[in-house]
Amino acid sequence: MAGINKVILVGNLGKDPEVRHLEGGVSVARFTLATNDYYKDKSGTRIERAEWHNITAWRGMAEMAEKYLKKGQQVYVEGKLRTRQYQDKDQQTRYITEIVADEITMLSGRPAGSNGAANGAAAEDEADALQSFRQEPELDQLPF
Repeated sequence: MAGINKVILVGNLGKDPEVRHLEGGVSVARFTLATNDYYKDKSGTRIERAEWHNITAWRGMAEMAEKYLKKGQQVYVEGKLRTRQYQDKDQQTRYITEIVADEITMLSGRPAGSNGAANGAAAEDEADALQSFRQEPELDQLPF
């Protein structure tokens, strides 16, 4: 049986996506997502704890994230875990675990003042059509 690497998160963006344009016109967006967890301590006090996740989106999904996602928005993210390593400025090897997004759905809608259509029915239609975007797999990523 093949392995399964799937992550589903619902949380709030910690910052606007940072988008870079690489060689060949490939776009990559990175942002953080906070998910909240609640528990009660020994005295019965409800405690909230935020867990921060690093999200990466590629190509068309990165461009959509740049255009429509803003800090504080609630989003649904579906993707896979990836761990990569890099050398910091002191040449120390560092590791980062991130979620590579396959699908992003805006749950709280577009924020006021975001780029998009003008007011009216056309704006509502565009907002509905663009609330969810999905990254199609590259041919070399297909499991068969």
